[in-house]
Amino acid sequence: MKISLPVLALSAAAAVAIIGIAPADAHHSFALFDVTRTVELEGTVKSFDWTNPHSWVRLEVTGPQNTTVEWLIELPPAGVLAREGWNRNFVKAGERIVVHINPLKSGGKAGSLASFSFDDRLK
Repeated sequence: MKISLPVLALSAAAAVAIIGIAPADAHHSFALFDVTRTVELEGTVKSFDWTNPHSWVRLEVTGPQNTTVEWLIELPPAGVLAREGWNRNFVKAGERIVVHINPLKSGGKAGSLASFSFDDRLK
């Protein structure tokens, strides 16, 4: 049986497309996060990384016995944030903010952003 070059090329392209879908779908999974719970964190921004595929906020939160605990908050990609009115200077190091996150299921000090506000109570 002889396979023509266009059929072979089309088959290879389809295989690459199908294989490429699985990693993209897995990457955008929220399986790491407990989406049934929301945790409120109030703290000082250590850094704001305006990046793709996700932006990040490192937040310093005062923990038990006045210790500082650093939380890593995953945000949507920069393009999605831009459509919501954010830009790379929207959040600055040293600012006080309040976030609600879906925490990691593992209990680690990280989570996915559910809501955000500047902490007007502290200004």
